[in-house]
Amino acid sequence: MRAPFRLDLTANVLRRLSTNVVDRFDGATYRRLIGDANAPAVLSVTQTGPAELRAGVERAGKKRFDAAALVSRLLGTQVDLEPFYRAAATVDWLAPLVAGARGVKPPRYPTVWEACVNAIVYQQISIHAAGAILRRVIERYAVAVADGEAQLYAFPGPQTLIDADTEDLRGLGLSINKIVSVRAVGRAILEGAIDEAPLALLPTPELMASLSEHRGIGPWTAAVIALRGFGRLDLFPMKDSGVARSISVLSGRTDVDVENLLAQLGEQRGMLYYHLLLGRLVARGDVELA
Repeated sequence: MRAPFRLDLTANVLRRLSTNVVDRFDGATYRRLIGDANAPAVLSVTQTGPAELRAGVERAGKKRFDAAALVSRLLGTQVDLEPFYRAAATVDWLAPLVAGARGVKPPRYPTVWEACVNAIVYQQISIHAAGAILRRVIERYAVAVADGEAQLYAFPGPQTLIDADTEDLRGLGLSINKIVSVRAVGRAILEGAIDEAPLALLPTPELMASLSEHRGIGPWTAAVIALRGFGRLDLFPMKDSGVARSISVLSGRTDVDVENLLAQLGEQRGMLYYHLLLGRLVARGDVELA
């Protein structure tokens, strides 16, 4: 693992909201279901030192999981953020936030399917509205596993949402356009038209172009999928009203030139996305920085 690392901050930017029922963090241990959505195993991760984690997989049956590889992907433990730290230190209003959040890493969803569904559901509505809709869909269609006094939910697979009743999904809050888009992406994944392995080899502009060929994936959605699904830190999801609002609040200014800011932050500009999210979490009292 590349230090510095903070499990608390990284888990929280992965989760987005405390109401997330797929990714659980109790202040000490991060837990989620992995593998087969119909018979999932439980991944647990605890930070035991500044550069040390303890990870394990429970209820895996005969299936073997590489816990280290899973943690590296989900929690970005191997990403060296020194270029971002150096660049952020030159931005007067951003430097204190980045210094206080030192150790947050760029998390990734375990599958491109999960990244696509999240990005589509979060299109053009508030983070809280999207989180509430997605939670209802997951609780309705996902396998649940008792986890102490709480429950862990496996993210439902593509076929599950393809087969789900349309009116039921609409009743849970999904618009018809988002239902059609989620199903189109699910079919593309099942048929191999969206295949992570070859897509991961593409340069970011080509990856964005390939993702944008599919229904429901425009430039903003493709950027979110590339960032949160493929770990592409060399881009930033633009045309997001929440981003403009967060920058204004955190900087105390209304005249921040976002394009110039992104150029200043360089090839790891995508980390701004996670720090803006952290800034909102701190403002709500959900997270404490150093």
